[in-house]
Amino acid sequence: MSDPHLTWAKGGTASFVTAKDDAVTLRSSIPSPPGSRLDAAFNGDPPAAIKIKIHTSKLEPDGSFMLKGRVLEATRALRERLATLVS
Repeated sequence: MSDPHLTWAKGGTASFVTAKDDAVTLRSSIPSPPGSRLDAAFNGDPPAAIKIKIHTSKLEPDGSFMLKGRVLEATRALRERLATLVS
């Protein structure tokens, strides 16, 4: 996985595949069970924290995990940042 957008607080990284409103799909180096909440930090500038509640986690053929979930406590600035990452 090249140039990940996020670093998970519990270890690992992820990149956004899609983001629409609060719904997100990520390609992650680690799995997370449905219902779990993950804390992460944006890589790059400016630094920012993000929380995501996971709805599904699927192992991909390349060994990564496709996570679908919802961003928690998303501000307008955070939504705008997500939109620029996947456009």
